[in-house]
Amino acid sequence: MGFQNLVLMSFMMILCISLYVNCIDIAEERIVAQRPNDFIKRNGTRFFLNGKPHYFNGFNAYWLMIFAADPSTSSKVTTVFQEASKHGLNLARTWAFNDGGYKALQTSPGIYDENVFRALDAVISEAGKYGIRLILSLVDNWKAGGGKNQYVQWAKQRGQSVRTEDDFFSNPLTKQFYKNHVKTVLTRKNTVTGLLYKDDPTIFSWELMNEPRSSDFSGKQVQDWVSEMAAYVKSIDNKHLLQVGLEGFYGNSMPERGLINPDGLHAGTDFISNNLVPEIDYASIHAYPDEWMARFNQSHQDVFTERWVSTHIQDAQNVLRKPILITEFGLSATFRGFTNARRDRLYAKFYKWVYGSASQRGPCAGAAFWQLFVEGMDNMADGYVIIFQRNPSTTKIIVQQSLRMSRIR
Repeated sequence: MGFQNLVLMSFMMILCISLYVNCIDIAEERIVAQRPNDFIKRNGTRFFLNGKPHYFNGFNAYWLMIFAADPSTSSKVTTVFQEASKHGLNLARTWAFNDGGYKALQTSPGIYDENVFRALDAVISEAGKYGIRLILSLVDNWKAGGGKNQYVQWAKQRGQSVRTEDDFFSNPLTKQFYKNHVKTVLTRKNTVTGLLYKDDPTIFSWELMNEPRSSDFSGKQVQDWVSEMAAYVKSIDNKHLLQVGLEGFYGNSMPERGLINPDGLHAGTDFISNNLVPEIDYASIHAYPDEWMARFNQSHQDVFTERWVSTHIQDAQNVLRKPILITEFGLSATFRGFTNARRDRLYAKFYKWVYGSASQRGPCAGAAFWQLFVEGMDNMADGYVIIFQRNPSTTKIIVQQSLRMSRIR
């Protein structure tokens, strides 16, 4: 054999060994994955499980309950948890709401479709079976899930004088509707596991709302709502951790930080004051540079993204003194200039920042990409979708992060 052939064969052997070792590592993680039986706790800026620091690599799959409620698609719920576990993922974020509309969980205030609730029971059970913890969000800011607009419409039907969907945060009846929903979900007895939701360690945390926003730029409306609802959640369930569900926009509590907000965006929320509410256990941010900074070039977007992430991690450490998770991030194939390589670079950067903080005992304990699908869901694609079989280069980056995060001690 020639020297070049020997070099090539050596390279291929090393590559095969590397792939084999990686597969063994993932397989070992999958073997030890078991139904969670202990609650994750928070101490200072870190999460702990059985006294040891705990870290996440996760994904979003808002669709789980809806798919579980339909016999023709319910198998995809099991499949996605199987595949996620196989790739070392240990956290999923999904909806514990669907207000009005198709496959509604809550069809009208306080009235629930038991078949859909049983579907949510199944989602929680399946997640636990594959050792995946859940962040369950309790209401949507957006109309897609009914959300605050649906609550306001329900209040209007009851004769309330409400003008905009942001009255959700302040109207006494919409607030009571929300509290009723919180109590119903938290005290639900799972028909599969037999556990009350509030007693189930498969649930990592509750999320007050998916991406709350308000036209009250003083921030008072959302701040008051967070304070009231966080206390209410904890009055029912003090075992689980709690987060707001914020995208991370800065408000009036630190005006100089407002310069970091994407393209001057204000959302009536305040990353600092909202997360300083005592009952809030950890902070969250989302990051969509392609969407938020669409009128800027890639270089400008890259600068923004690094500053966005690093500043929030710094403030979680020094100001909030609480952990932080990046609970949504991604890059859409529908935006100008998209390539798989560009998405891979973005994922690699996020994972580098997360690992850099976690490995140095910092407050950032993980990230969850938006969003994970399995085959046969093309009609729901939004541009951000990851399907492991179709996106091998991105999948490799996700697996590498799972391994790195699992090895932090």
